[in-house]
Amino acid sequence: MEAVNELYDVAILGTGPAGVSAAITLKIRNKKIILIGSRNLTDKMGKAHEIQNYPGFPSVKGDDLQAAFKKHLESLGIEITEDQVTACYALGDKFSLTSKSGKTYSSKSLIIATGVNFGKAYEGEENFLGRGVSYCATCDAPLYKGKKVAVIAQTEKEEAEAKFLAEVCEKVSYIPLYKKDEFEFSGNGKIEIIKDVPLSIQGRMKAEKLVLKNSEVEADGFFILRDSISPKQLVPGLELDGNHIAVNKKMETNIKGCFACGDITGLPYQYVKSAGEGNVAALSAVAYLAK
Repeated sequence: MEAVNELYDVAILGTGPAGVSAAITLKIRNKKIILIGSRNLTDKMGKAHEIQNYPGFPSVKGDDLQAAFKKHLESLGIEITEDQVTACYALGDKFSLTSKSGKTYSSKSLIIATGVNFGKAYEGEENFLGRGVSYCATCDAPLYKGKKVAVIAQTEKEEAEAKFLAEVCEKVSYIPLYKKDEFEFSGNGKIEIIKDVPLSIQGRMKAEKLVLKNSEVEADGFFILRDSISPKQLVPGLELDGNHIAVNKKMETNIKGCFACGDITGLPYQYVKSAGEGNVAALSAVAYLAK
């Protein structure tokens, strides 16, 4: 792990309307922030055909609203750190954030605006987390040097992770959950492509086998690579309301200094609602830092 030698006032996870709104408000309040997510902001918005209820933008296309968000961020000099945080730990008066890139970030407070793209956990996934199941290839690849691993990949950008693992591991079983004929690593003898549907992860003291609809894969490690991670795994001890993060009207969670906003806090899944909650979460973080 590479530690980033900066302590931020607020770390914001997610670059959808909630995260962008929070970043804008905090920048205006002169807070030292790090906005972690995608430079493309959010695929969900970019694919929206028409948005009719966002004030000031009647019948706006998703990609046009997204372009406006980017322009607003640029006008304030807000940069996006393109990374994915895999775990957040509350350490007294600060948070330590580990990431997919292998970097560790530190902040005085935290705003979670990651959306709800994490999907349902596989049977056995949560039981074996840390015992053969991982969400970060960059972080945990050294643990499986010379061993066999399986990778469940939600998007094609994870092909780079499979190539990286192949440099360290004896064999990589790659299970893509997206449709594609030609893969970046075609011809790599260490990587086996398995087009099947994952059902469960089984084992005894540690994960030993991935059960798919039509086959099984035995391995030493299992990497589940999604665009988002369930808040239950992201922040230990975080109180949930079903699959969403439980918050009050100030967007406060049960963990001191940790706030959440947007789709991750529950219905309705609306861009305008997310942006409003991002503003509230930011103001609540400002008040928390002032204490």
